[in-house]
Amino acid sequence: MHCCFVGILPVVFPMRDTSHSNDLAGETSPYLLQHANNPVGWYAWNDEALALARTRDKPILLSIGYSACHWCHVMAHESFEDPDTAVLMNSSFVNIKVDREERPDLDRVYQLAHQILAQRGGGWPLTVFLTPDDLTPFFAGTYFPLQPRYGMPSFKEVLTRVSAFYQDHQDQLRQQNTTLQQIFRRMQEENTGPADTLDSAPMETAQHALSQSFDAHFGGFGRAPKFPHTPALEFLLRRAEDAALDTESRAQARNMLTTTLTCMAKGGIHDQLGGGFSRYSVDAEWTIPHFEKMLYDNGPLLVLYAQSFKHTSDTLYKQVVEGIAGWVMNEMQSSTGGYYASLDADSEGHEGKYYVWDREEIRSRLTLQEYAICTPHYGLDGAPNFEEHWHLCVRRPLSDVARAAGLTDAQARVLLESARAKLLTVRAQRVRPALDDKVLTAWNGLMIGGMASAGCLLGREDWIESAGRAAQFIRTRLWGKQGLLASWRADRADLPAYLDDYAFLLDGLLQLLQARWNAEWFTWAQALADTLLVHFEDPTHGGFWFTANDKPTPLHRPKTFGDESMPAGNALAARALLVLGHLCAEPRYIDAAERALKAALPSATRYPDGHLSTFTALSDALHPPTMIILRGEKHKLEEWQAVLNEKSDAHRIVLAIPNDAAGLTGLLAECVPLGDICAYICRGTSCSLPLASLTELTKSLAS
Repeated sequence: MHCCFVGILPVVFPMRDTSHSNDLAGETSPYLLQHANNPVGWYAWNDEALALARTRDKPILLSIGYSACHWCHVMAHESFEDPDTAVLMNSSFVNIKVDREERPDLDRVYQLAHQILAQRGGGWPLTVFLTPDDLTPFFAGTYFPLQPRYGMPSFKEVLTRVSAFYQDHQDQLRQQNTTLQQIFRRMQEENTGPADTLDSAPMETAQHALSQSFDAHFGGFGRAPKFPHTPALEFLLRRAEDAALDTESRAQARNMLTTTLTCMAKGGIHDQLGGGFSRYSVDAEWTIPHFEKMLYDNGPLLVLYAQSFKHTSDTLYKQVVEGIAGWVMNEMQSSTGGYYASLDADSEGHEGKYYVWDREEIRSRLTLQEYAICTPHYGLDGAPNFEEHWHLCVRRPLSDVARAAGLTDAQARVLLESARAKLLTVRAQRVRPALDDKVLTAWNGLMIGGMASAGCLLGREDWIESAGRAAQFIRTRLWGKQGLLASWRADRADLPAYLDDYAFLLDGLLQLLQARWNAEWFTWAQALADTLLVHFEDPTHGGFWFTANDKPTPLHRPKTFGDESMPAGNALAARALLVLGHLCAEPRYIDAAERALKAALPSATRYPDGHLSTFTALSDALHPPTMIILRGEKHKLEEWQAVLNEKSDAHRIVLAIPNDAAGLTGLLAECVPLGDICAYICRGTSCSLPLASLTELTKSLAS
């Protein structure tokens, strides 16, 4: 799903009228606040608004979007700020705005309803009309223009027709609603037949499916628009380093992985100056992105590029990691520790304006030598690639540019870095894209894991410290007796957490514990796992519901196993529970993870390339990772851990636990200290005798 019609026409937005406000003025979501001064009488999704619709017997116009969405902005400026459109909306509907990042439960249900009603995929903005008594959608679409174009009716025409249909065709509407409700019930009933056993065979099918859609020239999968698809890349990384596979399968996986990572790193989807990746590319070559930057993409990409650097020694991958981590710490981390959600695609009313360049502006800011390097490297000697401007992407390798200029690679690198620093300073003086400064628990979990793993692999304590600050923020602001909360902003947090919040945070914490041991975090991880089992697990059929069992959802309680823009919550829950279960010797966690994987396998087998996070978790279930438990004094632990991190191994877990650590359980409690340092190699439920030298440890691992 994506914001619709990206890149069709440049759109310039007028100044917003702030002379009046609606009920959104009291909200904290930046997206909802963007609409607080609309002439539309917006409400947030709450009991009062739903009751009002029932009392007035008016259909609900539900509009779902998010603050970084370009086409959400377009529809807002065209229609929601238009007084005539607002009159129609206010007279015929109860209008409700939802930030899909705060309420992914509602977004999941109504995106699925849109897919059924419209017979095509959805996106944002999502526009859905609901009957007020049962909240069932009877008409759905995405973006509608103010005037008829793109083969679509005008939004005013849609409003008029929908209102008339609601008034004049109640019998037909109710019949359609009954049919839709039956479809939802059948979907829920179909999702109840788990596999009998766990089997690795579907993973072969998944790799074959990826190879069929793989773009051998530019990397990635399928045609434009192209997304990073981090679950697919992580799956390929695991396959590439799986010694149990034949040489051909490993080589194929490695080629798909590195081709994609390299082409993305050189493309415009990667911010060549400021670091980090945009959400997707509108073209097959990764040249022009949809310019919004989301936290949730960049966390998993940190891990992938850091691990791939360790495997290939390709310095391009290291530069990408350093760029993402620098961007996160400079622009996306609050002073109190939590990571912000996203950066908008637009600035000054234009998509991408902050990022693109006029060639003469670049020439005027650089020395002749710097410009001579940048011009061929970034393709400034070619035609403009974005609306008569240049968006920077790598067109010629720096080594080729250096050779043509009679320079060494090192000399060219110095000139390029000097030019990049100057251009970044110039760019920083422009009007910046809007920042969505919500702190979302799920997305923070992904970035905590990314920063911790990358910091551990590249020896960057500042990155690990950044991840630790974010974890501590979540623990102090979003965790308490009521459980976990999903979102924080402006010192307010009141939305109960979803499956992804628990699963992603638990997985991120376990990666953070491998970078830096903290007994309180370990205890917290167990509490998160226990809550996950109590409130989200389906104990009868296996797997985890998206919403807690004490939180009502309209129409349908989702339980999904497929990857979307983020990894499947069920898959990350299973993966994290497997790791924690082995560390704690807690069969409840392992059993729940295996039940979830058995529940996922039927759909994963039918659609393998849509369930790649499930297969990564399945690999852990079939072949539990080797756990290396280090016990010792701080300076010794750091020395041994650095040696172990010289090579990345996704099938290995390393925990460096100080001799004085307390509160250990399971296998960890059995790994007792011995002198300055010792190591235990644990597989399954048993551990080796203590190994007192680094030589012994490396020999044992090699064998």
